[in-house]
Amino acid sequence: MKKLNKFCRINALVLIIIGLFPLSAFAQNDKEKAVIGKLLDDFNVAAANAEYEKYFNFYADGAIFIGTDATENWDKKAFMVWAKPFFDKKRTWNFKAIERHIFLDKSGKFAWFDELLDTQMKICRGSGVLTKHGKEWKLQQYVLSMTIPNDKVDEVVKIKAPIEEALMKKLSNK
Repeated sequence: MKKLNKFCRINALVLIIIGLFPLSAFAQNDKEKAVIGKLLDDFNVAAANAEYEKYFNFYADGAIFIGTDATENWDKKAFMVWAKPFFDKKRTWNFKAIERHIFLDKSGKFAWFDELLDTQMKICRGSGVLTKHGKEWKLQQYVLSMTIPNDKVDEVVKIKAPIEEALMKKLSNK
């Protein structure tokens, strides 16, 4: 009887541990999402405060920035060169997240996000990929997009068509 009770206690303990494992995984996932959310907020504050070094330290080496203009697809170094005069003149951008979604892969080494941002251009969408370097998350790719209400797309296309038709012709001739 004593052996049976010991066996039952061990099995109950194993079941409790197994049952709690998914909860700890969810808690870890939530913790990482909170860390990434704070990183993205701090990233935006660094830009708003024109803190050049701090802002670009959020990017991984070899990171890519894709901006709202079709020609804006820069590696980190090129983006730093482009942005430097804005930071020097303290004429940077001030984005604030108004909605954000963060996702993690099963390995815990990759995350991606999308967010709606309150900007000087009104609502924009930021999205990107982060990679984990040791215990630190870094932006690997950041994409900034302007949002266009569906019922205004035709008007916007009329404005951008002449510019982008020339660009499409140039790019297709490469």
